Amino acid sequence: MTARVLVVDDILSNVKLLEAKLAAEYFDVMTAYSGAEALAKIEQQQPDIVLLDVMMPGMDGFEVCRRIKTNPKTAHVPVVMVTALDQATDRVAGLDAGADDFLTKPVDDAALFARVRSLVRLKMMTDELRMRETTGQSMGLVDPAEAHGENGPPGRILIIEDRPESVAWFSNALAPAHDVAAVDSFEEAVVRVRGGDYDLIVVSLGLRGFDGLRLCSQLRSLPEGRNVPILVLVSDGDRRKLTQALEMGVNDYLTRPVDKNELVARVRTQLRKKRYADRLRHNVQLSLEMAITDQLTGLHNRRYMARHLDTLISNAQKSGKPLAFLIMDIDYFKSVNDTHGHDIGDEVLREFASRISANVRGIDLACRYGGEEFVVVMPDTDMAFAYSIAERLRKSVEQAPFAISRAPNRLNITISIGIAGSERHSDSAEALLHRADQALYRAKREGRNRVVADAA
Repeated sequence: MTARVLVVDDILSNVKLLEAKLAAEYFDVMTAYSGAEALAKIEQQQPDIVLLDVMMPGMDGFEVCRRIKTNPKTAHVPVVMVTALDQATDRVAGLDAGADDFLTKPVDDAALFARVRSLVRLKMMTDELRMRETTGQSMGLVDPAEAHGENGPPGRILIIEDRPESVAWFSNALAPAHDVAAVDSFEEAVVRVRGGDYDLIVVSLGLRGFDGLRLCSQLRSLPEGRNVPILVLVSDGDRRKLTQALEMGVNDYLTRPVDKNELVARVRTQLRKKRYADRLRHNVQLSLEMAITDQLTGLHNRRYMARHLDTLISNAQKSGKPLAFLIMDIDYFKSVNDTHGHDIGDEVLREFASRISANVRGIDLACRYGGEEFVVVMPDTDMAFAYSIAERLRKSVEQAPFAISRAPNRLNITISIGIAGSERHSDSAEALLHRADQALYRAKREGRNRVVADAA
């Protein structure tokens, strides 16, 4: 994996050494020698990750990190502080400033490269979601997800550890602010993750009863665990396990003995990232739904029907089962708008869509075709059954006036329906639409408020 790495340090020899090591691993390296230069390059050149020294004149690394993370344009860029500072309080200060990790010099090269690759891999996943969200925003479908905000709801945390005293310590450290559960077996951990909606999983790699790395791999393969951050506990100096954990997709780590404040800070960071990623996924899903949904009625829109109809016809031809197509129109709808206003017209359209939904099956595809025209595609349905459904729908509209929000408070509405069946092997979507539309035209011409089936 390659990535654009920005190395920030005020000491030339430090920059050149790290630049050479990263370049040897095929990273694309940029450099900056001050906080101000780093901020400018991050916004202009958009690196995939920043390796940031803390002790710099003018603007220290903590302030640089805070500015990166509070700028909406750069907040998603991972920051690793690489510094000679080695106290737990320094690590907590870096994490509180928004850093994704805090490494103390001298840094083991293998661990550094593994951490860089891990964070870049996670960033690329987030970038894909951000790109899709941006598309939804450009279409006016969703609002942007907020990348920040510490005051989220309590997190649901699962601790996987087989030492009771360690479980008690972690529970006491986290339980005041979070909902904490604990398990001590491989099988129970898998069952819990499959059935639970966890925000963070903490796995000890020093488990006595089973291999913690194998468990992490198993949890990552589960659909329910794929997007849940994993924080592992490793013994100080166990670089092999840490490197393996990062390579398989673990999000973060703590070394024993664990500092309580660092634990709280890393948990807070992972929960914040998960909430942001969840919000991005929600926005992407929302934009997909809105792109294929008619906003007024909640039915599928014409674009979705056009894409889906060919598939339904093809499936019907392969299976030899019939498919029916209903196109319907509200009679004299223009007079509703002209007499009562377009807002009342919208109320009528929404109520008509509701009655369509109430009269068709779950497998049927109901769409707003445009204006006051609606379509229902009915798989595995012959003309006789489609006619009976259409007649039932017509009567449900005719016999129950539509409630509206202004006088006269109720309107008598009728509809006309045309039906065509895809019972020919050569039928195309265009031919089916044309025949149904011709049947609707005959229903209008013959007096409206009726169902007419295609005679072909």
